[in-house]
Amino acid sequence: MDTISTIRRSANMAAIRSKNTRPEIVVRRFLFGAGLRFRLHAKALPGKPDIIFPSRRIAVFVHGCFWHGCTKCVDGKRRVKSNSKYWTEKVSGNRLRDTRNKRALRAEGWKCVTIWECEVSKPNRLRSLLETIVSHSSA
Repeated sequence: MDTISTIRRSANMAAIRSKNTRPEIVVRRFLFGAGLRFRLHAKALPGKPDIIFPSRRIAVFVHGCFWHGCTKCVDGKRRVKSNSKYWTEKVSGNRLRDTRNKRALRAEGWKCVTIWECEVSKPNRLRSLLETIVSHSSA
């Protein structure tokens, strides 16, 4: 049973953003601070990657742990108690869609990098992202 009203739950869910999220902004600031320039939310590409480097053909996805089912942290493994069937299917569907989109991007010659919300606060993970981008040869 949900502990808040249907109206309040609806307002909470409506406030959840799909782009310009806090983890995404942290990654963007890190990359920009390192001197890299990029494009955002490329609608023409499968899955609308959060950040792209067109000349290097690198697409970066910044995934929320709960929404995309991160296997590395508690939030990704957390199971909702109310309406659990819906949420299990929702997260599974998101994971399948992510796989499909990344496969389509790779078929078009793009390298895909995923940064999880739980990794954003880890300097080593952000440095490895930076190394991946810088070391990838320009097209």
